[in-house]
Amino acid sequence: MLLPKAYPFAIMGLKKGIIMKIILIAGPTASGKTDTSVLLAKKIGGEVICTDSMQIYKNMDIGTAKVTVQEMDGVAHHMMDRLDPHENCSVAWFKAEVKEHIAEISSRGKIPILVGGTGFYINAILFDTIFDENTDREYKSELEAYYREHGQAALFSKLMEIDPESTKVIHPNNIKRVIRAIEYFYQNNEPISKHNKEEKNKRIANVSPYDYSFFALNMDRATLYERINKRVDAMVERGLFAEVETLFAKGLPETCAAIQAIGYKELYPYFRKEISQEDAITLLKRNTRRFAKRQLTWFNNQSNPIFIEVDKFGFNSEKIVNTMIELSNLREY
Repeated sequence: MLLPKAYPFAIMGLKKGIIMKIILIAGPTASGKTDTSVLLAKKIGGEVICTDSMQIYKNMDIGTAKVTVQEMDGVAHHMMDRLDPHENCSVAWFKAEVKEHIAEISSRGKIPILVGGTGFYINAILFDTIFDENTDREYKSELEAYYREHGQAALFSKLMEIDPESTKVIHPNNIKRVIRAIEYFYQNNEPISKHNKEEKNKRIANVSPYDYSFFALNMDRATLYERINKRVDAMVERGLFAEVETLFAKGLPETCAAIQAIGYKELYPYFRKEISQEDAITLLKRNTRRFAKRQLTWFNNQSNPIFIEVDKFGFNSEKIVNTMIELSNLREY
């Protein structure tokens, strides 16, 4: 069985003190993460852990481009279809679950391969971000009541008084984050911006509990946008509208985190008869392209990504994966 060089495992589990080897494959939508990760897993004896924050939801397959059983090609995949769309996915819970999968997969001599494009979740796992999610429900309810009575501007002014740094990165419309930042100050007597800065310094210093190789798939921007447009057309052909209509008919509001996913929120106005189907598709393509641009900006701002220009490899998964193996100091299975 393949083992990563210099990372031996005990037969009955990991030896104490061993740093686990993981591979991370990130990239914007339509960059080829699925094909690449499956082939890599087959070559190095790995298993895939999905780190896409929306593929965690059941019955949201087409819009999230969830890997199919056929595409898995026998490779084990984890962290999909765990929650119902009405449930909230906490990043702290998500991180804890992924860490358990990493440890369990590693204990069997397999290589965990994390695949996804959700930057906040990726950083939480790679750098073991600490989340203080203790909630004072009574105080939180008071803040929510204050917002309903006095409005967004008044609530945001409260945050400005105690944590002006946070107001530079939290949009006034993001009521949930504004309330959480105020609540954090009330609980800890320090601004949440201070806590976030400390966690950011861990990322800058590249302090991680794992020995990781972080690959970011990239390509010419015009090519990426063309692939995104074609992918949206393919999703529509596969039944995206029917998938979203099912959720709409169940009464799931747009305020649900799941419905905020690209591919779902754009279609809700169509089912409310506010826009045409053609306009919904155009909106979806535009928002997907914009999201891909934000993803690429995020990758560029990370400390240690290895960019793989997939178009220069002719989108040949074999060549891409062989390059990853060489750069990750791994041997083929």
